[in-house]
Amino acid sequence: MSLAAGPGRGRKAESNDLELVVDKHVAYVQALDTRRDELEYHLTEHLRISGIYWGLVALHLLGQPDALPRQGLIEYVLSCWCENGGFGAAPGHDAHILYTTSAVQILAMTDGFSELESKVSNGKRKIADFVAELQQADGTFAGDEWGERDTRFMACAFITLSLLGYMPAQRPTETPLINATAAVSHIRACQNFDGAFGLTPGAESHSGQVFACLAALSIANALDSTLPPPAKDRLGAWLSERQQPSGGLNGRPEKLVDVCYSWWVMSSMSMIKRLHWIDREKLVRFILECQDPDEGGIADRPEDMVDVFHLCFGVAGLSLVGYEDLVEVDAA
Repeated sequence: MSLAAGPGRGRKAESNDLELVVDKHVAYVQALDTRRDELEYHLTEHLRISGIYWGLVALHLLGQPDALPRQGLIEYVLSCWCENGGFGAAPGHDAHILYTTSAVQILAMTDGFSELESKVSNGKRKIADFVAELQQADGTFAGDEWGERDTRFMACAFITLSLLGYMPAQRPTETPLINATAAVSHIRACQNFDGAFGLTPGAESHSGQVFACLAALSIANALDSTLPPPAKDRLGAWLSERQQPSGGLNGRPEKLVDVCYSWWVMSSMSMIKRLHWIDREKLVRFILECQDPDEGGIADRPEDMVDVFHLCFGVAGLSLVGYEDLVEVDAA
């Protein structure tokens, strides 16, 4: 699947009727793998497996989960398997927690774990061991063997282990593979005075990191203990300020709006039960103005080129706020 941007641009339909062009978005995703002769197809190889996940999520939410060939998806994912138990972004790439999470998510969505076990004996456990070995003494997780650490990788670790059934709470009678308590303590240390979270303790608050931290806390059943109602109000106020006059959301103060924050911000608001603090109608209009009404795809902002990343998170944002004719997404 190509992650190349375009060929269309986000813009209003000529009739000015703003509605989601579901069929064209489905066709856009289906056509991405036909663009292998473009240079961008090869330049984005380092994101390939995540791109497949983004396209698959969009198709599921658009009500077309079978629009891509299941067997082909599973075969490609398994071709990215590495001997250390993780997955690379593409065949021959080193394993990384980001791409391991995308691979496991695709296998979960395609019911492909039986194929995994057929190819790799005890495959789910080997993936879980790969993830567990990335945890550091302070509770953080590295992305790979080279050691870069931040809260994104912790969220990916928790998501992956949860889907595999290896979070400590899922196996209470077994010796836990990870120290969830230390991980939660680290997340709490990443919270700032404004109520939001950063990459590391003391780092600038960012909407993407808010999502990562809340997702990890939710999976660890530590969300409410970490954020009592006053703390949720403070965080909700910071998140609600991300909505700009255009209706779109930005990731942090003084930055441009971007469709992808329709998910990062709104899912965070949903997890703390403050979704109604955002102007739904203005956000929906902004997202729809970022789609290409003729060829499908969604851009980060109106007049920019569309791509599968923003299609995924734009549609997810619409689903989250109850846009009609979309499959309901679970923000928790």
